[in-house]
Amino acid sequence: MHIRENNFLTREDYAEALEFLLQPLREDMLHSEIPGIHLGSSGAVYNQKRADMEALIRPLWGLAPYWRLKTDDALRLAYLNKLSKGTNPESSHYWGEIEDYDQYIVELAAISLTLLLHKEDVWDALAEQEQFNLAAWMSQALERKIPKNNWTFFKVLIRVALFKCGNVLDRQKMNEELQLIDSMYVGAGWYVDGKTTQRDYYIPFAFHYYGLIYSVYMREEDPMWSQLFIDRAKTFAQDFIYYFDEDGEALPYGRSLTYRFAQAAFYSALVFADVEARPWGEVKTILSNHLSSWMKQPIFTYDGRLSIGYHYENLVMAEGYNAPGSPYWSLKTFLLLAVPDGHPFWQAQPIPIKRQSEKLIEQGQMVFRHVDNSRHVLGYPAGMLVEGQAHAEAKYSKFVYSTKFGFSVPKAGITYEEGAFDNVLAVSLDGRYFRTKRETIAYELSNSRIMHRWSPFSGVEITTEIYPFGEWHVRVHDIKTLHDLELREGGFSVAMVGRLPIGDSTAQEAWVKEGELASRIIGIEGYDKAKLICPEVNTSVFFPRSSFPCLEKKVTAGSHRLISLVGGVVNKRKEENR
Repeated sequence: MHIRENNFLTREDYAEALEFLLQPLREDMLHSEIPGIHLGSSGAVYNQKRADMEALIRPLWGLAPYWRLKTDDALRLAYLNKLSKGTNPESSHYWGEIEDYDQYIVELAAISLTLLLHKEDVWDALAEQEQFNLAAWMSQALERKIPKNNWTFFKVLIRVALFKCGNVLDRQKMNEELQLIDSMYVGAGWYVDGKTTQRDYYIPFAFHYYGLIYSVYMREEDPMWSQLFIDRAKTFAQDFIYYFDEDGEALPYGRSLTYRFAQAAFYSALVFADVEARPWGEVKTILSNHLSSWMKQPIFTYDGRLSIGYHYENLVMAEGYNAPGSPYWSLKTFLLLAVPDGHPFWQAQPIPIKRQSEKLIEQGQMVFRHVDNSRHVLGYPAGMLVEGQAHAEAKYSKFVYSTKFGFSVPKAGITYEEGAFDNVLAVSLDGRYFRTKRETIAYELSNSRIMHRWSPFSGVEITTEIYPFGEWHVRVHDIKTLHDLELREGGFSVAMVGRLPIGDSTAQEAWVKEGELASRIIGIEGYDKAKLICPEVNTSVFFPRSSFPCLEKKVTAGSHRLISLVGGVVNKRKEENR
């Protein structure tokens, strides 16, 4: 079966997909002498040794569960050999000491899962000295400084894994770490990832994912925390269904988008922990549609490896911590391979997902619109931003995000076209350097209205109100400025296939379309003119070449109001028009 034809319904479907995804790495896994895999020359904020180690270890998120279904002694023994070399201080291939805030600490989570799933075939297969070296190397992480965010769970998983392998568990330290995790819980199933303004896919594929693994292995020793993690995951599951459209596309939003189908790893963890937070038929629908959709995208390099990027290979939108092996974090979604064939998830038939067409998720700080029976999902966020992340404004702070139109990130900071400012108001003092909404001074969220108060420059304050309806929304900007400004209002981006976009503009309206997608912006009050924008290539996370409609306005110091109507419309399927 070709990967594009895989429906992801059976355990065998998932196994075949994992085999396909790992085939390009297999030769290096088996035969490379170093305890790592060198997948490319692009850099990350950590050194090459850590990037190579990451490329070797991240596949364990899928391999370790897979080994519960199919033994692969050659590969298992190769990993044992590499673990032995990497953790042996006397070896020329020693990974080295673990430092504060070290990338090694991140990768230890996959090693911990492997030990938990395969104590007999991994831990017990090591010689006594090798066990000592591995435990000592992992234990270094427990004494190192880490960010006070989802990384705290890495220490918890390391402690649990070593405990299950016969090492002493420091319950006081682990309880302190669990209490720190608990301090990030904000209710209604939601955590914040260390900062109150960060609520993204790290909540499902980190906090809840690790909490559910904890509940599986610590139910007897720690029933209170285990049940707490289960209950929170059940609650969160009621909100998270709104992040996916009917075709399986998750709302592109936030950082670490190169992890791609890790977006659905939460559901795999529910299966692994045997927590039916939604009917198993719904969970099967989401996982099947999501993975099937991703496998149809050009996300692979010429030799079949997962690339850095989102819908296509694209370093422009990547984070500084995205090394060539980083995308294999997505294999967390294959955790369900560890679940036996008799589990009710495998027996369930896919069923439609029951959702409302409008949903305010208060703790997620997002208003959702599910249009055309959830075929198109729009998310209107407020008040979120992650300081220090690449393209933070674009990934967290645009007016609207879409499962069909995606969004764009800047490629440079000189011209409007380099900024690719779709679905946001861009503000300039000189007509060259533009700024968009970043932090908000204040915000309000309701099903019918989203308000942002923000300041792109000292002496400029803008109150933006968004009124969603269907695939359209009205934007109202009340601007108070001490400076003359040049303003540009961007609409939804679409792909540009030909030399020029398919679209047109008049004095107060511009539109562009490609295939079934149509983007339109109409100036209702205050704008000077409309035009089409062809931003720099590789700025959209969906389309290598894109275009979007735009409104322009020049204002003098004083108070001004701008009103526009913005739409991103997906044409109905032909069979629905008959």
